[in-house]
Amino acid sequence: MSTAPKSHHPAFLALVEDAKTRVREITVDEHQAQSASGDPGILIDTREESEWAAGHAQGALWLGKGIIERDIEAKVPDPNAKLILYCGGGFRSAIAADNLQKMGYTNVLSLAGGWRAWTGANLPIEK
Repeated sequence: MSTAPKSHHPAFLALVEDAKTRVREITVDEHQAQSASGDPGILIDTREESEWAAGHAQGALWLGKGIIERDIEAKVPDPNAKLILYCGGGFRSAIAADNLQKMGYTNVLSLAGGWRAWTGANLPIEK
């Protein structure tokens, strides 16, 4: 499995950068420290279902970017719940986090580096 970042088109990158002006990011190390102190939040994988099936962060909930806005209220009805979203590299999760904030979720973070950062830190995964 390659861990190299993908090359993205300029319009997509502009969309991501715009979203990141409104979204808080958290590093894997910060997430691990918060989890160790008893504040793990809800880890949500926003990747495609095939990516999820190939492997995902241990304990994560799957709500792909294509369905997260539709299904979030049923899965996490509390708009104040701490949500940590991740994708492959932190781009799709930033866009999804921005949308959840627009929907009224107040404590949404995007995992910087996403799945690549998670696996790069040798954190537990499930299949």
